[in-house]
Amino acid sequence: MTNSLKTSIDRRTVLQAAGIGAVGAGPALRALVHAQGSDAPEKKEVKIGFIPLTDCASVVMASVLGIDKKYGVSIVPTKEASWAGVRDKLVNGELDFAHVLYGLVYGVHLGIAGPKKDMAVLMGLNHNGQAITLSRKLAEKGAVDGAGLARLMAAEKREYTFAQTFPTGTHAMWLYYWLAANGIDPVRDAKVITVPPPQMVANMRVGNMDGFCVGEPWNHRAIMDGIGVTATTTQEIWRDHPEKVLGTTSEFVRRNPNTARAVTAAILEASRWIDEGLANKNRMAETIAGKAYVNTDVQGINQRILGRYQDGMGKTWDDPNHMKFFNAGAVNFPYLSDGMWFLTQHKRWGLLKEHPDYAAVARAVNRIDVYKQAAAASKTPLPKSEMRSQKLIDGVLWDGKDPARYADSFKIRA
Repeated sequence: MTNSLKTSIDRRTVLQAAGIGAVGAGPALRALVHAQGSDAPEKKEVKIGFIPLTDCASVVMASVLGIDKKYGVSIVPTKEASWAGVRDKLVNGELDFAHVLYGLVYGVHLGIAGPKKDMAVLMGLNHNGQAITLSRKLAEKGAVDGAGLARLMAAEKREYTFAQTFPTGTHAMWLYYWLAANGIDPVRDAKVITVPPPQMVANMRVGNMDGFCVGEPWNHRAIMDGIGVTATTTQEIWRDHPEKVLGTTSEFVRRNPNTARAVTAAILEASRWIDEGLANKNRMAETIAGKAYVNTDVQGINQRILGRYQDGMGKTWDDPNHMKFFNAGAVNFPYLSDGMWFLTQHKRWGLLKEHPDYAAVARAVNRIDVYKQAAAASKTPLPKSEMRSQKLIDGVLWDGKDPARYADSFKIRA
């Protein structure tokens, strides 16, 4: 083949690939288009903030395993001290992306969780795997579950303090929902404070709270340290509930669409890798337990990610609904109904004064367009619908069909 003919064929191939979109092309065409730069990431090195929690694993492993390089980016995981710090660094551009609470992203987008800025959810990072811990002192008085806590609070009148991790975040919503499902008004019957996840166990140890809702490994850590018991897991509140997401600003996606797609694809592949088997989960646990990441005992991580639970009072069980990172892509798709649910709870608890346009907000924040491109690049299956449904712990069905009515239907609300 002559050089001129080869050049002509290469140029024509690249143009054809670009015309149908690199994601829709075959692997060979995608590689050629990437080499020519038409879909190359605009930003090669990206900082992704994370909080020391088990569910940061897919972000960390995408970097540690070098999966990010496959998609033309270099992920730099950046350990942060609090969700408020993550919020501030996302908003001011110090972080490009973050492992972040679903409800935090929505709170910033609507201006009810600090400065208002248009935000983006690119993918879900995990389902399940959080818990509500009550102090051993409460457990010794019979408060070992929601019903027991309600009885104790009715019998022994005082100020009961519970901690969550961010006012509009997932843990606040799980805590409020669980308390209310057991007849406890979290606004009127309790004091609720905000504490960063890694500080939960230390604060309970010195008596600063009666209970908390947080991600792992800190619930299991409270059991290991003998200061708390697991009253419920969040998968008992909502099986396969949304939890952490890959978040960024809408502005970043607009300026760096190829980078957003590449990072999402890399983390999708890392998510699949974690869920593929026991050996991968154990390697992940050993990695993220290190000082650079969660900084805890491997045992604090590797039991509950395999569904091996204990409540700190002698009960042990195998939970099939443990933390999942991929589950054939069901974990990762940014369902509109998931985002809308957090809005309904923000309205329920008075964080939103008026009903928003639930569907419009969710469609603006949850970047399904970017996700679908990343899913194609990483060969991740897509669900049949952008909505999903589930009955929660109180038997109430959430399907996203009438969010305003749903938000107003609860007897206990602000």
